[in-house]
Amino acid sequence: MSTALQKAVEFIFSGSALLKDIIGVTLRMSLASSLAALLIGVPLGIILGSGSFPGKRILIVLNRTLMGLPPVVCGLLCYLMFCGVGPLRHLKLLYTVKGMVIAQIILITPIVVGMMEPFISSVYPSMRETARGLGISRRRTLGLVINESRYQIISTYLMALSRALAEVGAVSMVGGAIAYKTNVMTTAIMNFTNMGNFTTALALGIILLAISLAVNIVVSLMQGGADR
Repeated sequence: MSTALQKAVEFIFSGSALLKDIIGVTLRMSLASSLAALLIGVPLGIILGSGSFPGKRILIVLNRTLMGLPPVVCGLLCYLMFCGVGPLRHLKLLYTVKGMVIAQIILITPIVVGMMEPFISSVYPSMRETARGLGISRRRTLGLVINESRYQIISTYLMALSRALAEVGAVSMVGGAIAYKTNVMTTAIMNFTNMGNFTTALALGIILLAISLAVNIVVSLMQGGADR
C-alpha cells in the first residue's frame, strides 16, 4: 500500500500526459452524465412522488427495476444502437465520450428518480394540506417542495456523481478504453490489473478516491455556505 501511495504521489506531480488525459476524460464524462441525470431525474421523481395518475404504480415499479439494470447490459444495448449496423450509427457515438455519457445517463437517471420519489412522497402530502389551508397555488406548493428537498437533491447528486465515477462496465463497452480518447480511471485500473501492474492500478484507485473526496468536500463547503 505504501508503494502504491508513493506511486500515486509520483503520478500526480510527474506531469504525465496520459494521467492528465485519463483524469480529464473521467471528470468530463462523470460531471456531464451526473448533471444530465439530475436534471432529468429530479423532475421525474417529483412528478412520481407528488402526482396522482393512472399507471403511477407501474412506472414506480418499472423505475425500480431499471435501478438494477446491469451496466454491461446497458453497455451492450448502447453498443448495438451506436455500432455500424445500429439505428443510431449515423451519430457516430461509438468509442466517443458522448456515447459514454449517454450510457451513463441511462444508468444513473433511474437511480436519481428512485432517490427522489420516496422522499417527495413522504413530505408532499402534509405540505399540500398546509398549502391548501393557506390558499397557496399548486405551482407555489411545488416550489416549496423543491426548496424543502434541496438537501435531498444534493445527496442525490453526490450519489449520481459517485456512480458515474465508479462505472466501468458500460463505459468500457461503449468507449473502448482508448488511450488519449476514451480511457477513464476505472477502465485504466482494469487494464493495468489485467497486465499484472497492480501497483499502478492501486495508485490510480487511490487517485480516484481522492477525486471523489475532493468533490464531496467542495459540495459540503458549498452546502455549509448556503446554510449560513
